[in-house]
Amino acid sequence: MVTVHVHAAQDNLPERLGKYLLAEQDKALSQSNTFKVAISGGSLVNVLKKGLIEDSKIAPKVKWDQWEIYFVDERIVPLNHPDSNYGAFKFSVLDHLTTKQPKVFPLNESLVGKGPEENKKIAQEYEDLLPKDLDSLLLGCGPDGHTCSLFPDEVHKYLIEEKKQRVMWCYDSPKPPSDRITVTLPVLAEAKEIAFVAEGASKQPIMHEIFDVKNTELPTALINKLYGDKVTWFVNDEAFAKVETKTF
Repeated sequence: MVTVHVHAAQDNLPERLGKYLLAEQDKALSQSNTFKVAISGGSLVNVLKKGLIEDSKIAPKVKWDQWEIYFVDERIVPLNHPDSNYGAFKFSVLDHLTTKQPKVFPLNESLVGKGPEENKKIAQEYEDLLPKDLDSLLLGCGPDGHTCSLFPDEVHKYLIEEKKQRVMWCYDSPKPPSDRITVTLPVLAEAKEIAFVAEGASKQPIMHEIFDVKNTELPTALINKLYGDKVTWFVNDEAFAKVETKTF
């Protein structure tokens, strides 16, 4: 079963996520020298900033020098581009770390803008460096139910149905920029833990579709179904206001 933490508006969702990540960090470091995390972009990076950088109780306990950070999807743009997930994470988190830094793995910027064959190579190179023993995936949920760059429509079934290739070039994203790389379901299957973050009233209809209707045409709901025992959702009550089910 999926684990869902619903927080009232006055509660600190970033703090709860921060504590979750500390627990995952400590569990991973009890077994190896690194904590391997893959993250999405969007509003998640601001939640990470609040929970891991600005929270004075959590920040000192983050062992950044033992973190390895990857990206579950990335726009094929220069790393300093406004649409870059790496760039957003650098601005929100990395630039605020004054001492110890994690190892961060962006895409190969030298191949950006070169053409389709180079885009395929970017995806292949990222698959080659992405570990198969990721400790945690930190995901968002779009208003349409997409996560990573796995979109819920017929056009993008080539991504959600992929069984072997772990990272693929998404060449027709419905949200610009159209060229991206994204992890596929094999990476979700391999990961030890998966966490989703969803906030705000704009997420009410899709939360209803995911948790009440259980519409597995949506990548997020499909992930719940396939990997529920290792999936945790962090949502606020504003986002969850239309969810009626109590069984996840």
